[in-house]
Amino acid sequence: MRNTIIKVEDVWFKYNEEVIALKGINLEIKEGEIIALIGQNGGGKTTLAKHLNGLLKPTKGRVIVKDLDTKNTPVHILTNIVGYVFQNPAHQIFTSKVYDEVAYGPKNQGLSQEDIKKRVKMALEMVGLIGYEDTHPHDLNYGQMKLLTIASIIAMQPEVYVLDEPTSGQDHNGRRAIANLILKLNKEGRTIIVITHDMKFVAQVAERTILMANGEIIGDSSTRELLLNIDLLEKAAIKPPQIAQLCIELNKKFGLNFNCLTINEALKVFSQYIKKKEYLL
Repeated sequence: MRNTIIKVEDVWFKYNEEVIALKGINLEIKEGEIIALIGQNGGGKTTLAKHLNGLLKPTKGRVIVKDLDTKNTPVHILTNIVGYVFQNPAHQIFTSKVYDEVAYGPKNQGLSQEDIKKRVKMALEMVGLIGYEDTHPHDLNYGQMKLLTIASIIAMQPEVYVLDEPTSGQDHNGRRAIANLILKLNKEGRTIIVITHDMKFVAQVAERTILMANGEIIGDSSTRELLLNIDLLEKAAIKPPQIAQLCIELNKKFGLNFNCLTINEALKVFSQYIKKKEYLL
Protein backbone atom coordinates (compact mmCIF):
# COMPACT_ATOMS: atom_id res chain seq x y z
CA MET A 1 0.00 0.00 0.00
CA ARG A 2 1.26 3.47 -0.90
CA ASN A 3 1.88 5.91 1.94
CA THR A 4 0.38 9.40 1.92
CA ILE A 5 3.06 12.01 1.21
CA ILE A 6 0.83 15.13 1.06
CA LYS A 7 -2.48 15.71 2.80
CA VAL A 8 -4.69 18.73 2.19
CA GLU A 9 -7.31 19.23 4.88
CA ASP A 10 -10.26 21.62 4.39
CA VAL A 11 -8.08 24.24 2.74
CA TRP A 12 -9.52 27.65 1.91
CA PHE A 13 -7.49 30.45 0.38
CA LYS A 14 -8.34 34.08 -0.27
CA TYR A 15 -6.22 36.45 -2.31
CA ASN A 16 -8.48 39.18 -0.93
CA GLU A 17 -12.02 39.46 0.42
CA GLU A 18 -13.47 39.39 -3.09
CA VAL A 19 -11.37 36.54 -4.52
CA ILE A 20 -11.78 33.14 -2.85
CA ALA A 21 -9.45 30.90 -4.85
CA LEU A 22 -9.84 27.64 -2.90
CA LYS A 23 -13.00 26.44 -1.15
CA GLY A 24 -12.65 23.59 1.30
CA ILE A 25 -10.15 21.41 -0.57
CA ASN A 26 -9.57 17.90 0.80
CA LEU A 27 -6.98 15.77 -0.93
CA GLU A 28 -4.48 12.98 -0.32
CA ILE A 29 -1.50 12.38 -2.59
CA LYS A 30 0.23 9.02 -2.32
CA GLU A 31 3.89 8.21 -2.87
CA GLY A 32 4.67 7.23 -6.47
CA GLU A 33 1.51 8.59 -8.07
CA ILE A 34 1.38 10.46 -11.38
CA ILE A 35 -1.48 12.92 -11.06
CA ALA A 36 -2.85 15.39 -13.59
CA LEU A 37 -4.48 18.52 -12.19
CA ILE A 38 -6.86 19.93 -14.79
CA GLY A 39 -9.67 22.47 -15.07
CA GLN A 40 -10.70 25.82 -16.45
CA ASN A 41 -8.50 28.92 -16.24
CA GLY A 42 -8.96 30.48 -12.83
CA GLY A 43 -10.29 27.23 -11.42
CA GLY A 44 -7.68 27.07 -8.64
CA LYS A 45 -5.14 24.57 -10.05
CA THR A 46 -2.00 26.67 -9.68
CA THR A 47 -3.18 28.15 -6.38
CA LEU A 48 -3.63 24.65 -4.98
CA ALA A 49 -0.28 23.49 -6.36
CA LYS A 50 1.53 26.41 -4.72
CA HIS A 51 0.19 25.25 -1.36
CA LEU A 52 1.98 21.92 -1.73
CA ASN A 53 5.43 23.33 -0.97
CA GLY A 54 4.49 26.37 1.07
CA LEU A 55 4.66 29.03 -1.65
CA LEU A 56 1.15 29.89 -0.47
CA LYS A 57 -0.25 29.28 3.02
CA PRO A 58 -3.90 28.37 3.66
CA THR A 59 -6.28 31.05 4.87
CA LYS A 60 -8.04 28.21 6.65
CA GLY A 61 -7.24 24.50 6.97
CA ARG A 62 -3.83 22.93 6.63
CA VAL A 63 -1.45 21.15 4.28
CA ILE A 64 0.74 18.38 5.66
CA VAL A 65 3.86 17.35 3.72
CA LYS A 66 5.52 14.29 5.24
CA ASP A 67 4.26 15.23 8.73
CA LEU A 68 5.30 18.89 8.27
CA ASP A 69 2.59 21.54 8.51
CA THR A 70 3.36 24.02 5.72
CA LYS A 71 2.14 26.93 7.88
CA ASN A 72 4.96 26.30 10.36
CA THR A 73 7.69 25.08 8.00
CA PRO A 74 10.06 27.34 6.01
CA VAL A 75 9.71 27.14 2.24
CA HIS A 76 13.39 26.20 1.75
CA ILE A 77 12.80 23.02 3.77
CA LEU A 78 9.61 22.13 1.93
CA THR A 79 11.23 22.67 -1.50
CA ASN A 80 13.67 19.87 -0.71
CA ILE A 81 10.65 17.57 -0.59
CA VAL A 82 8.35 19.17 -3.18
CA GLY A 83 10.03 20.73 -6.22
CA TYR A 84 7.95 23.23 -8.20
CA VAL A 85 8.48 24.07 -11.88
CA PHE A 86 6.71 27.31 -12.81
CA GLN A 87 4.59 27.67 -15.93
CA ASN A 88 6.72 30.56 -17.21
CA PRO A 89 10.44 29.67 -17.06
CA ALA A 90 11.35 33.37 -16.96
CA HIS A 91 9.82 33.48 -13.47
CA GLN A 92 12.27 30.82 -12.26
CA ILE A 93 15.54 31.50 -14.10
CA PHE A 94 17.84 34.12 -12.56
CA THR A 95 21.49 33.16 -13.24
CA SER A 96 23.69 33.88 -16.26
CA LYS A 97 24.77 30.30 -17.02
CA VAL A 98 22.90 27.06 -17.50
CA TYR A 99 25.35 25.30 -15.19
CA ASP A 100 24.84 27.84 -12.39
CA GLU A 101 21.06 27.60 -12.73
CA VAL A 102 21.07 23.84 -12.21
CA ALA A 103 23.76 23.99 -9.51
CA TYR A 104 21.94 26.60 -7.40
CA GLY A 105 19.65 24.16 -5.59
CA PRO A 106 22.31 21.57 -4.72
CA LYS A 107 24.59 24.38 -3.47
CA ASN A 108 21.87 25.53 -1.09
CA GLN A 109 21.48 21.93 0.06
CA GLY A 110 25.10 22.09 1.21
CA LEU A 111 26.51 19.46 -1.15
CA SER A 112 30.21 19.23 -1.99
CA GLN A 113 31.51 20.62 -5.29
CA GLU A 114 32.03 17.07 -6.55
CA ASP A 115 28.45 16.07 -5.73
CA ILE A 116 27.12 19.29 -7.26
CA LYS A 117 28.94 18.52 -10.53
CA LYS A 118 27.47 15.02 -10.55
CA ARG A 119 23.96 16.34 -9.90
CA VAL A 120 24.24 18.97 -12.64
CA LYS A 121 25.54 16.48 -15.18
CA MET A 122 22.84 13.97 -14.32
CA ALA A 123 20.06 16.57 -14.56
CA LEU A 124 21.27 18.05 -17.86
CA GLU A 125 21.62 14.57 -19.37
CA MET A 126 18.06 13.74 -18.36
CA VAL A 127 16.63 16.79 -20.15
CA GLY A 128 18.99 16.72 -23.13
CA LEU A 129 20.92 19.92 -22.37
CA ILE A 130 24.45 18.53 -22.08
CA GLY A 131 26.77 20.91 -23.92
CA TYR A 132 24.84 24.03 -22.90
CA GLU A 133 26.53 24.47 -19.52
CA ASP A 134 28.12 27.85 -20.37
CA THR A 135 25.12 29.17 -22.34
CA HIS A 136 23.11 32.08 -20.97
CA PRO A 137 19.65 30.68 -20.15
CA HIS A 138 17.93 33.44 -22.12
CA ASP A 139 19.83 32.38 -25.25
CA LEU A 140 17.89 29.11 -25.16
CA ASN A 141 14.59 28.79 -26.97
CA TYR A 142 11.41 28.66 -24.89
CA GLY A 143 11.19 24.86 -24.91
CA GLN A 144 14.81 24.53 -23.79
CA MET A 145 14.26 27.09 -21.04
CA LYS A 146 11.38 24.97 -19.81
CA LEU A 147 13.64 21.91 -19.77
CA LEU A 148 16.26 23.90 -17.88
CA THR A 149 13.80 24.73 -15.10
CA ILE A 150 12.93 21.04 -14.85
CA ALA A 151 16.65 20.18 -14.69
CA SER A 152 17.15 22.67 -11.84
CA ILE A 153 14.56 20.77 -9.81
CA ILE A 154 15.86 17.31 -10.81
CA ALA A 155 19.28 18.31 -9.46
CA MET A 156 17.74 18.80 -6.02
CA GLN A 157 16.23 15.29 -6.11
CA PRO A 158 12.93 16.06 -4.37
CA GLU A 159 10.42 13.33 -3.65
CA VAL A 160 7.57 15.20 -5.35
CA TYR A 161 7.63 17.15 -8.62
CA VAL A 162 4.96 19.73 -9.43
CA LEU A 163 5.15 20.65 -13.13
CA ASP A 164 3.01 23.59 -14.26
CA GLU A 165 2.21 23.27 -18.00
CA PRO A 166 5.38 21.27 -18.80
CA THR A 167 4.51 20.81 -22.49
CA SER A 168 4.03 24.50 -23.29
CA GLY A 169 6.46 25.61 -25.99
CA GLN A 170 7.32 22.02 -26.91
CA ASP A 171 6.98 20.39 -30.31
CA HIS A 172 5.95 16.76 -30.73
CA ASN A 173 9.43 15.46 -29.90
CA GLY A 174 9.69 17.75 -26.90
CA ARG A 175 6.34 16.58 -25.55
CA ARG A 176 7.38 12.97 -25.98
CA ALA A 177 10.71 13.65 -24.23
CA ILE A 178 8.94 15.24 -21.26
CA ALA A 179 6.49 12.34 -21.08
CA ASN A 180 9.40 9.89 -21.03
CA LEU A 181 11.16 12.02 -18.40
CA ILE A 182 8.09 11.97 -16.15
CA LEU A 183 7.76 8.20 -16.50
CA LYS A 184 11.48 7.76 -15.74
CA LEU A 185 11.30 9.92 -12.60
CA ASN A 186 8.20 8.03 -11.51
CA LYS A 187 9.92 4.69 -12.07
CA GLU A 188 12.62 5.93 -9.69
CA GLY A 189 9.92 6.39 -7.05
CA ARG A 190 9.09 10.09 -7.47
CA THR A 191 5.58 11.45 -7.15
CA ILE A 192 4.58 13.65 -10.10
CA ILE A 193 1.81 16.27 -10.23
CA VAL A 194 1.20 17.84 -13.64
CA ILE A 195 -0.91 20.97 -14.11
CA THR A 196 -1.96 21.07 -17.75
CA HIS A 197 -4.58 21.89 -20.37
CA ASP A 198 -3.11 19.24 -22.68
CA MET A 199 -5.59 16.38 -22.41
CA LYS A 200 -3.65 14.23 -24.88
CA PHE A 201 -0.65 14.49 -22.55
CA VAL A 202 -2.83 13.69 -19.54
CA ALA A 203 -4.05 10.52 -21.24
CA GLN A 204 -0.48 9.57 -22.03
CA VAL A 205 1.15 9.92 -18.60
CA ALA A 206 -1.33 10.27 -15.70
CA GLU A 207 -2.84 7.40 -13.76
CA ARG A 208 -5.07 9.69 -11.70
CA THR A 209 -6.70 12.98 -12.68
CA ILE A 210 -8.15 15.70 -10.47
CA LEU A 211 -10.65 18.13 -12.01
CA MET A 212 -11.12 21.62 -10.56
CA ALA A 213 -13.68 24.36 -11.18
CA ASN A 214 -14.35 27.57 -9.27
CA GLY A 215 -11.91 26.73 -6.51
CA GLU A 216 -13.29 23.28 -5.80
CA ILE A 217 -12.41 19.70 -6.72
CA ILE A 218 -15.36 18.38 -8.73
CA GLY A 219 -13.76 15.13 -9.92
CA ASP A 220 -11.00 12.84 -8.69
CA SER A 221 -10.62 9.38 -10.20
CA SER A 222 -8.61 7.30 -12.63
CA THR A 223 -7.65 9.24 -15.73
CA ARG A 224 -9.62 6.90 -17.97
CA GLU A 225 -12.81 7.24 -15.94
CA LEU A 226 -12.58 11.01 -15.65
CA LEU A 227 -11.60 11.81 -19.25
CA LEU A 228 -14.52 9.78 -20.56
CA ASN A 229 -17.01 11.55 -18.30
CA ILE A 230 -18.16 14.22 -20.76
CA ASP A 231 -20.84 15.69 -18.50
CA LEU A 232 -18.38 16.23 -15.67
CA LEU A 233 -15.68 17.69 -17.93
CA GLU A 234 -18.15 20.19 -19.36
CA LYS A 235 -18.62 21.68 -15.89
CA ALA A 236 -15.00 22.82 -16.08
CA ALA A 237 -15.06 23.72 -19.80
CA ILE A 238 -12.74 20.79 -20.60
CA LYS A 239 -12.89 18.51 -23.60
CA PRO A 240 -11.35 15.01 -23.65
CA PRO A 241 -8.59 14.11 -26.14
CA GLN A 242 -9.77 14.22 -29.75
CA ILE A 243 -9.46 10.45 -30.16
CA ALA A 244 -11.73 9.99 -27.12
CA GLN A 245 -14.24 12.42 -28.63
CA LEU A 246 -14.23 10.37 -31.85
CA CYS A 247 -14.85 7.12 -29.98
CA ILE A 248 -17.67 8.67 -27.97
CA GLU A 249 -19.39 9.85 -31.16
CA LEU A 250 -18.97 6.41 -32.76
CA ASN A 251 -20.47 4.81 -29.66
CA LYS A 252 -23.50 7.10 -29.88
CA LYS A 253 -24.03 6.58 -33.60
CA PHE A 254 -23.41 2.84 -33.88
CA GLY A 255 -24.08 1.54 -30.39
CA LEU A 256 -20.45 0.57 -29.84
CA ASN A 257 -18.38 0.50 -26.67
CA PHE A 258 -15.06 2.05 -27.64
CA ASN A 259 -13.38 3.65 -24.61
CA CYS A 260 -10.14 4.94 -26.09
CA LEU A 261 -7.92 7.73 -24.81
CA THR A 262 -4.93 7.39 -27.15
CA ILE A 263 -4.37 6.70 -30.84
CA ASN A 264 -2.62 3.41 -30.07
CA GLU A 265 -5.62 2.24 -28.05
CA ALA A 266 -7.99 3.24 -30.85
CA LEU A 267 -5.97 1.44 -33.50
CA LYS A 268 -5.97 -1.72 -31.41
CA VAL A 269 -9.72 -1.56 -30.72
CA PHE A 270 -10.62 -0.70 -34.33
CA SER A 271 -8.41 -3.52 -35.62
CA GLN A 272 -10.05 -6.07 -33.30
CA TYR A 273 -13.51 -4.80 -34.27
CA ILE A 274 -12.78 -5.08 -37.99
CA LYS A 275 -11.37 -8.58 -37.61
CA LYS A 276 -14.45 -9.63 -35.67
CA LYS A 277 -16.73 -8.25 -38.38
CA GLU A 278 -14.76 -10.02 -41.08
CA TYR A 279 -15.00 -13.28 -39.11
CA LEU A 280 -18.78 -12.94 -38.78
CA LEU A 281 -19.11 -12.28 -42.51
